[in-house]
Amino acid sequence: MSRRAGIGLLALAACGGEGERSPSQPVIPRPLTAEEGRRALQLSPLPALAPDPTNAFADHPAAARFGQRLFFDERLSRDADRACATCHDPAQAFTDGERIAIGLLPLERHTPTLINAAHQRWQFWDGRVDRLWSQALVPFESPLEHASSRLQILHVVAADAILRAEYEAIFGPLPAMEAGARFPPVGRPVPADDHAHKLAAEHAAKSDGGSGGHAHPEGGHFYHPHQRAWDTLTPEDQAAVTRAFVNLGKAIAAYERRLVAGRSPFDVFVEGMRTGDEDKLAALGDPARRGLQLFLGKANCHFCHGGPLFSDLEFHDLGFDGNDPGRSRGLEALRRFEFLGTSSWSDDPHGEARIQVDFLPTHRHVGSEFKTPSLRNVAVTPPYMHDGRFATLKDVVRTQV
Repeated sequence: MSRRAGIGLLALAACGGEGERSPSQPVIPRPLTAEEGRRALQLSPLPALAPDPTNAFADHPAAARFGQRLFFDERLSRDADRACATCHDPAQAFTDGERIAIGLLPLERHTPTLINAAHQRWQFWDGRVDRLWSQALVPFESPLEHASSRLQILHVVAADAILRAEYEAIFGPLPAMEAGARFPPVGRPVPADDHAHKLAAEHAAKSDGGSGGHAHPEGGHFYHPHQRAWDTLTPEDQAAVTRAFVNLGKAIAAYERRLVAGRSPFDVFVEGMRTGDEDKLAALGDPARRGLQLFLGKANCHFCHGGPLFSDLEFHDLGFDGNDPGRSRGLEALRRFEFLGTSSWSDDPHGEARIQVDFLPTHRHVGSEFKTPSLRNVAVTPPYMHDGRFATLKDVVRTQV
């Protein structure tokens, strides 16, 4: 079942012939300086995935198999016409190849690859989610993407003999979804200040000529039908449904943790630096080596694209035009997110996840800051930047160098 994405890293390497090596020292290929060689050695190999204590099923094989089924199941969307794999297509390196993602409605940003997503510290371009299992839940209930609800999704799982059996073998009994009016066909808590809901309302207002779409005003306030149905459940049933919904996210994350890049030519080259193996050093040709020399030296690309993921995992403003605030809005969303790694839905709410969230900076980010993308597999994941504004890598390099 494991799906390893054997897609090579964009070839980056240094020019010149191979240097001398003592038995205890790596080869520093000329004309790299010793410092540039040291930097190259820090970029490979990609380490093994760190465990995720907030997801007790993160490395559970049966959970990964179950999560793979969910990932490709279109019935989990409102209209049964899209799955996670619709936008994260394995044939396109788990992206959609589009400039801007399009779910049920257009989104604002480019679809990032899921390859190596489990290595990321924050999820989404603005880092509004801190766990891979949490990220898997967001598109299901976003009105821009799947536009579904946790009640609808659990009804699908409960009614499917295979899905139900696999779920219960891993997590235990599902809530009694067949119990008539006790569990309405759709329903979820609807955050009043969620940005995706605001965008969906704007789309509805435009399509209805400003009427506001399918509003159900009560007491002068919008009362979403999903929230209306959710409010009919007892607190105990709400908690049971949410727990089962979270379990689905943890299963999908167990699958996505297996979407890890295979060894690239660059990794082979660095192994050659460590071992002195001339065949491995030949994994990169002269143009790629010249690129590495620039990357590690004059162009200073490694300042932001450092480490084995070729990313500092942080957020930066590149000075592009646009009104998307990026990280500042992401931080606001993160602090009120229902499924944080520090929430009651986490399997380890007081561990490292607590440190990660509790020590977030309190200053307001200025400009439009977005997460530094990994450069592994970058050659096969166009277009580029958070809004897909660059069609090719040449466009990116020409703009940034």
